Amino acid sequence: MFAPNVDRVLQLLRPDDVVVDVGGWAQPFARANFIVDLMPYDTRGVFGTLGPGPERFSADTWRQLDFCVSPLPFADKSVDFLICSHTLEDIRNPIWLCQEINRVAKRGYIEVPSRRMESIRNLEHRGYPGYYHHRWLVEVEGHDVVFRFKTPLMSSSWRFTLPKSYLRALKAEDRVSWLFWEGQFGYHEVIQISEDRVAEELEAFVRRLGVYSGWRYALERARPRPRARLKRFLKRTKRFRSVADRLLGRRILMDEEQLWANLPDHQSK
Repeated sequence: MFAPNVDRVLQLLRPDDVVVDVGGWAQPFARANFIVDLMPYDTRGVFGTLGPGPERFSADTWRQLDFCVSPLPFADKSVDFLICSHTLEDIRNPIWLCQEINRVAKRGYIEVPSRRMESIRNLEHRGYPGYYHHRWLVEVEGHDVVFRFKTPLMSSSWRFTLPKSYLRALKAEDRVSWLFWEGQFGYHEVIQISEDRVAEELEAFVRRLGVYSGWRYALERARPRPRARLKRFLKRTKRFRSVADRLLGRRILMDEEQLWANLPDHQSK
C-alpha cells in the first residue's frame, strides 16, 4: 500500500469506526477490526503490517473465506471503512468482490498495481510482464475500477509491453493506482473477443507512453509475414476457402477477418 495513503486513511478514521481489510493476509492493516482472507490467521503478516500500533483484529475477528464465491460476512452498509489493497488483481472474480464491497461498506480505499507496472517486461521473470500471479490489468478511471484480462498475448511482442528500464523512471506514486470512495464506486470488465482488437489496445497503451521510437514501429510493420498474409488471403477469399479449410482443419463459413474486426467491446458488471 502506498505509504502516504496509509497515513491518509488513518486520518479519515474515527475512533469508533468499524474497519475491515479485505485480502490483507500478507500485510494486514493494523487498525482494522476485521480481516477477510482465504489464508489463515496464524500465517498472517509475511510482509509485516500497515500502520502503527497493535493489531485491532484478533483470531476471533479474522474471517477466513473465499470471497470470490462467498458473500462478505457483514450486513449491508455496516462497515464504516473498507480497505482492499493489492487484492482485486489477484482473484478470479473481482467483479463479485466489488459488488460485495459496495454492499457492506459506507466508504473505503482500493489500491492496485498501475497498468504501467503490470506491463513492464521481465519485472519478476524473464519474458513475462508484471507480476506472475496477477490475473488482471486494472485501471482506475475517475470513480470506476476497470478490469481487462491479462492476456498471454502481452508476451508475444515488445509492442505490448514496456522495457524493464522503464521501471527506473517510474515514481512510487505511478507504480500503483488507487481510489478513495464514499457511498459506492463503479466497476466493470472490458471484454474483447477479437485478438486483433486486444492487440490494438495493448499497443495503443504502450504507444501513448512514448517509450519506443517511431522507426522501430515502422520496421515492425515492414517485416514480411508471408504465412500470416497467406492465411488472411485464403480466409477472406471465397474462392480459396476450401484450401483454408484444409490448412486450418476446420470449415470457414464467413469472412472471419471482417467479423473479428467489427466485433464491439463489451462491459461486464
